Amino acid sequence: MIQWIALITSLPTENATARMRAWRALKASGSAALRDGVYLMPEREACRSTFQAISADIIGSGGTALLVGMLPPTGTDFEELFDRSAEYAALITDITTAKSELSLDSAGDVLKQARKLGKTFAGVSETDFFPGEARKQAEAALHELEATVNQLLSPDEPHAMPGNIQKRALNDFKSKTWATRKRPWVDRLACAWLIRRFIDPKAKFLWLESPADCPPKALGFDFDGAAFTHVGARVSFEVLVASFELETPALARMGALVHYLDAGGVQPIEAVGVESVLAGLRTGIEDDDRLMVAACAVFDGLLTNYQQCGSADQKAKKP
Repeated sequence: MIQWIALITSLPTENATARMRAWRALKASGSAALRDGVYLMPEREACRSTFQAISADIIGSGGTALLVGMLPPTGTDFEELFDRSAEYAALITDITTAKSELSLDSAGDVLKQARKLGKTFAGVSETDFFPGEARKQAEAALHELEATVNQLLSPDEPHAMPGNIQKRALNDFKSKTWATRKRPWVDRLACAWLIRRFIDPKAKFLWLESPADCPPKALGFDFDGAAFTHVGARVSFEVLVASFELETPALARMGALVHYLDAGGVQPIEAVGVESVLAGLRTGIEDDDRLMVAACAVFDGLLTNYQQCGSADQKAKKP
């Protein structure tokens, strides 16, 4: 039987700011209101921590708050109070609308909309304590929208290959010709940056009309049959990092960013801004070599920021 935790509270009457803060926190928590001043969530560690934080703020502002564990009365189904089907239905409607407006010209805008819808989905999911079929349908619709947009922006996107990632020696990959599909997007731009920065500083790049045009001696990346492409759950950038054993905390963060922008998943906080910058560069620069140079400057800045953040974290951990 599911156990529950109730927050019984009386908000401070003379502090409008504190009342508003508490109401917003309770709404954001996903709790259900049993009656005025009584809020309910399933007895889980995260839910209890949320109620404890709200309680501390209410008490600190002059109100009262009490947490009480409870079992539902016989014949009462508290789970119905947490049904998120309506929110998921509205989200699916918005996803369907966005997909209907998708074209080659609108792909960039629809991708931005897909990211916003992804945030909405994440917000609903966070307070969906009893997920069911509605959540699965919304998630599937969102993934389908993202995949469709990415396919339009980046035709011939590679399929993930099964198997292990082969380790490579850096000294064997110097002054090579590297080839990938023209009009590179996030994963290919990040791969080109990684190659130039860490693997082959004198690399030359070919931008292919079709993967079938790849010369036999060129090192292909990010297309089916390429020397370096998606393997399992990893996108091409992550495969290159693993292949040449370049793993560092900063490149791991870069990999998470590229993975999200290429294949979805957990969204880094900087993803929307980086995507907007790269989309602007891609729209404004028609020459792929110049596009790569401009994108490399963006990735250089990100790497420096990640490294500085990592150094600051290490200093903070020292006693």
